[in-house]
Amino acid sequence: MAGFSGYLTCCVRNWFHGSCCAGRCIPRSGCDASNHCASGRHVTFLGACAVLSVQRGRDVTRVVRVGLPLDLADFEKRRFRLDRPEWREVLEGHAAHFLRGFNIAVRQWRDPHSALGALPVEERGFAYEGAAMHAAVRDVLTAGRAHARARLLAGPGQDYTHLIHVGCGWALVPLRVPLPVPIPPTPLLRWLALDGAGFAETYFGGLAALRRRCRAGPSLRWQSRVAGCGRALWFAESADADGVAAVIAEAPAPARPHLWSGIGLASCYAGCADESALDALRAASGPHAAHYGQGALFAIAARQRSGVVPEHTRRAAEHLFGADPTEAAGWTDEAAVGLVSSTDIAAYGEWKARLRRVAEQRC
Repeated sequence: MAGFSGYLTCCVRNWFHGSCCAGRCIPRSGCDASNHCASGRHVTFLGACAVLSVQRGRDVTRVVRVGLPLDLADFEKRRFRLDRPEWREVLEGHAAHFLRGFNIAVRQWRDPHSALGALPVEERGFAYEGAAMHAAVRDVLTAGRAHARARLLAGPGQDYTHLIHVGCGWALVPLRVPLPVPIPPTPLLRWLALDGAGFAETYFGGLAALRRRCRAGPSLRWQSRVAGCGRALWFAESADADGVAAVIAEAPAPARPHLWSGIGLASCYAGCADESALDALRAASGPHAAHYGQGALFAIAARQRSGVVPEHTRRAAEHLFGADPTEAAGWTDEAAVGLVSSTDIAAYGEWKARLRRVAEQRC
């Protein structure tokens, strides 16, 4: 067990610092554990990493016990767009609060809510997402005995259930394990973890990682992961509508609608898009405008549930749908009727399809 835990921590540490177990494993963005692990192709890889991590005893617990440096939010280090300083600062701030949330959970994982609640209200969702990544890693390392995700979802965490589910997916990328069946309660929302995994691989792997994911074989899981890549694209392009549209136009056709779904979510949750930018994004999405609208509705619902709706989200709801955030968030609940207890990813796909129909009627 110690060797396996060491392997997991080694993978987390090396992922964030741009290496991968001294080059002994599959390239980070080219690995889809849900496809490979079931076939046993990672058995030798797991053993090699476990041995290597034991040899590096001083490093194996660094990330889970010490935390992550805030400079991981630096767009220059990420090789993202740097020519839009106003929006770069805002988006870097969101990423930094993700890291702060992770680090709070490192220190106070048994009860992180007070410290998370002391952060700026509009940034708490990002912080809970980061704390969820830590919780997911800790639960894997302890074989579930820590109940860290359950602790995070309790009390004030209930207001950030969407973000917590997304944050759990961040752990899937560096750990290279398939999506666990018992991802936190609310079966329908569990699949948001795939969105988180897609965001993580693009945020740390850049556009090359996004392009590799887009070329993978289509499936319902793939669609959700590509949407996460689209969400990260909003950060990579520093919220430039033209830049986003250009990257998506070069992607394989099957990936484009799901990338636009991610853009809708990011532009309405993270912000950095005024009314003219929202119009430009909707126009650029063309035949995929309904996917863009579905992502926007997800963002509005997540903000509304937290009880703190920023001005940019309120304006987006009114501009895109002619509704206030309460009404728009209600549509996501109505679309989920009959689906909320399902653990099948097909139900999650149906939920999004229903919201696309709503978006077509309202946009």
